Amino acid sequence: MLGKLARQHDPNVLVGFDKADDAGVYQITPELALVQTVDFFTPIVDDPFTFGQIAATNALSDVYAMGGTPRSALAMVCFPDKADTAILERILAGGLSKMVEADCTVIGGHSVRDPEIKFGYAVTGTIDPRRVLTNSGALPTDALIFTKPLGTGVIATAIKKGVAQAEWIEAATRAMTTLNKTASAICLQFDVHAMTDVTGFGFVGHAREMAIGSGVSLRLCAGAIPVLPGARECVARGFMPGGLHGNREFTAGCVEFDADVSEEMMNLLCDPQTAGGLLVSVSRTDATALVEMLRGAGISAAKVGDVLEKTKPLIHIKA
Repeated sequence: MLGKLARQHDPNVLVGFDKADDAGVYQITPELALVQTVDFFTPIVDDPFTFGQIAATNALSDVYAMGGTPRSALAMVCFPDKADTAILERILAGGLSKMVEADCTVIGGHSVRDPEIKFGYAVTGTIDPRRVLTNSGALPTDALIFTKPLGTGVIATAIKKGVAQAEWIEAATRAMTTLNKTASAICLQFDVHAMTDVTGFGFVGHAREMAIGSGVSLRLCAGAIPVLPGARECVARGFMPGGLHGNREFTAGCVEFDADVSEEMMNLLCDPQTAGGLLVSVSRTDATALVEMLRGAGISAAKVGDVLEKTKPLIHIKA
């Protein structure tokens, strides 16, 4: 739809919507630019406080994915007219707890009456315009690192159906409430050329954006990609969100799976994530050291593939 609109031409826009990046970047001075993003959604867990934490973590993630520092946020609330406002108070408190952790100040917001609860934030950050990490800078000499396990979408579906086991919920919640703040800061210490966070389009969908934007191809190892406890079982039992099927259909033409990649893993690679991990394209000479430092900080990082010269298929996935 955006492609049908008249294009604005502003030389201060360093990153717009033309390459489907995580956030917009607008230059203020030669040394300062703003990073701006917005995200909100319906509850994916039962506890209001935890939902608020997840929504905040998810909204902040786009700023971290650009290599920026969150500074301020505006809350966005949709809430039923006759619902218990104590629920909303807990949602807001959960979101604030993560904003405090991120050193990002909530300075206001907007609310509307809506039959369905929705919550999120518009976040503004700052960044050095000479060090913006887009999803379009991957080089054929790079390795790919991923920083969180997959599976939040299928586990959230199991939660809604009331069949998720406690350990699945705990692991998924921990992943969705872990800021990408530390992971981003560590990545900035290495020769990183591109970075994006894996969210609604799934791992393959965001990998596709990186490959197309960078003019390269990707080779991934499915077995190296971390997966949340219970995620494979959720897929096997059919607990898959609608977005997963849409993502798989959308990316089918650009992905080739080896015959020994399981059907469960094919689906998990298309699972829409909430507050997902960072997909990082880093110089191969730095890859091992980066993974070690991330793991030393308690981050579930893994080398999951390599960047290649552009070829067909755009993305090749082996077991």
